[in-house]
Amino acid sequence: MMTLVGVLAVAGGAVSYSAGPAQVGQDAAAEPRVLKVEGAVATSLTLTPEDLAKMPRATATLTSDGTTVTYEGVLLYDVLAKAGWQFGRGMTGKGMASYVAATARDGYQVIFTMAELDPMFAGEKVLIADKADGAALPGREMPFRVVAPGDKMHARSIYSVVKLEVVRLRP
Repeated sequence: MMTLVGVLAVAGGAVSYSAGPAQVGQDAAAEPRVLKVEGAVATSLTLTPEDLAKMPRATATLTSDGTTVTYEGVLLYDVLAKAGWQFGRGMTGKGMASYVAATARDGYQVIFTMAELDPMFAGEKVLIADKADGAALPGREMPFRVVAPGDKMHARSIYSVVKLEVVRLRP
């Protein structure tokens, strides 16, 4: 038996429904495999694994409990640049008070500041992974996984990522 859990929201007269976390036993691989990029970007995107496969590729490794996994995908920097975010000198001033929130299918969220992703500032190599050890991600990690290899704890290396939202605190 599968239970559907969700949230009904009413804002400005519009009604929207957001599905809740995937239930145990639900086939995560059967869900749409897309990554939405939205918010304070020039162009909102809906990226598929095929879209990511056409972008510059990178790898990163994570070691947890004595097991090392090599992930492959696209740098978060490149995904945000594709959506039109202006890194480098275009980010100084108000753009410095900006971040990207990565949201997993179950609602878990993590945040990266734009400055930590920008090679002209910190240049952290955060990956949007679609492969693990040369194969498709395991079902529970689909459709994409954020991999933050520079973090000492892996709490921001979240799986089942479905949305990236760019927020500019100072318009």
